[in-house]
This record gives sequence, structure tokens and C-alpha cells, in this order.
Amino acid sequence: MGSSRPGDPASVKQLFEAIAPRYDLLNDLLSLGLHRIWKREAILWLNPEPGQRLLDLCCGTGDLALVLAQKVRPGGHVLGMDVAAAPLRLALQRSARQPWLPLGWQRGDALATGLAEASFDGAVIAYGLRNLSDAAAGLAELHRLLRPGARAAVLDFNRPPAASKTAFLQRQYLRRLVVPTARLFGLPDQYAYLEQSLLRFPSGPEQERLAAAAGFSHARHRLLAAGQMGILQLVA
Repeated sequence: MGSSRPGDPASVKQLFEAIAPRYDLLNDLLSLGLHRIWKREAILWLNPEPGQRLLDLCCGTGDLALVLAQKVRPGGHVLGMDVAAAPLRLALQRSARQPWLPLGWQRGDALATGLAEASFDGAVIAYGLRNLSDAAAGLAELHRLLRPGARAAVLDFNRPPAASKTAFLQRQYLRRLVVPTARLFGLPDQYAYLEQSLLRFPSGPEQERLAAAAGFSHARHRLLAAGQMGILQLVA
């Protein structure tokens, strides 16, 4: 069911290089535009303010970073970081159309960003934690980058109990809608990867425990979209 290997950094990077040109269009089609509402929930938790320095880790094509950059003006700055070059090129093109936004882009590994400790007032990861080789290490690096008391939001698919009705509906959605739609764009294997990646993704309660172990003082996993999605709300 697909050739991409969840948790393998080279394989995941290759996947996102391949899907970048169609990523935003497919997000809109496959979620009926609802991904924008879910991302808005992440931003509401983050509560960005003018003058803040924020991080969009695993930023992809930069849609979240662009919204955050509007909210930290004046005096703030947003850094978008991703390991794949193709999404970042698209992000750069998008931000070039709004040159007044305080934005920067950088290639980097979410597990070892090389960024200074406690250098951000807040951070988001949207659909990125699931793709890391080690979710616990990703949360630890995220915590390292945040100032004490800073908020972070991790948005992704929820992994419901395997035998639950929610899990059944999720599998049907991925197999009967996501993959067939992606096939129209020549990307069936890349989107079949979604179901594979969920098999190894920590559940909401597991994410809370991993975040606490990473040093976060507050960690709450809140369900969205009738349990199909989830947002991990964090305070460093």
C-alpha cells in the first residue's frame, strides 16, 4: 500500500518533494476546505501577538506561517522550517507576493533544527509530527526551542482505537476518498502513505505523556472533526 516508508527520513522527504505542487489543492479538495478551520483552531490556542517571534516547524508550503506573520506585526517575526526543498520554494513564492510580512524560511531537520535554545515565543506543527522518525524527540526539540511559558500547537490526524467506529470511518475516508482522489493527480502511493503513517503515530493520550516527558508544563490533546483530527495544546 504505497512505497513511502513512515518514519524513514529519506523516504518522507522524497514524498513531500513529490507532492508539493499539488499539496495545497489536494488539502482543499480532500478536507472540503475544513483544514483551514482546524488550522485556525491551532492559531487560536497559540494566541499570537504583535512583536512575538514564532516558529512554524514542518511548515510545508507555508500557509500557517503566512497567517501568523500577519498577526505578529509590527515588530515580530515568523520562521518557517521544513526538511524538503520543494515545499519551501512554494512558500517563498507565496511570501514574495506579500513582501511586507515579517517572514523567513529555512531548510532544517525538526529533530535537530540547530536553532538557539528558548528563542521562540510560540510554535506550530501542522501534519508534521506524524512524519518524524521519533515523535518523542520531535517534542523534546520543540520544547528546547520555546521560552518558558510559551505555547505550541501540534495539529494532525487523530489515531483512534483500532476497533472503534471512528477508526473505521477514518479508514474508509482514506481508502475510498483520499487515495482515489490522489490517483487522479498521479499520486496514489504518496497518499496511501497517510494510513500507514497513522499506524505508528502516538494516540492523543500517548502524545500528552510524551509532551510531559519532554518538559511541557501543560499538554492536552483535543479532538476535532468528530475525532478524525486532533490538536495537542502545549505550554512550555
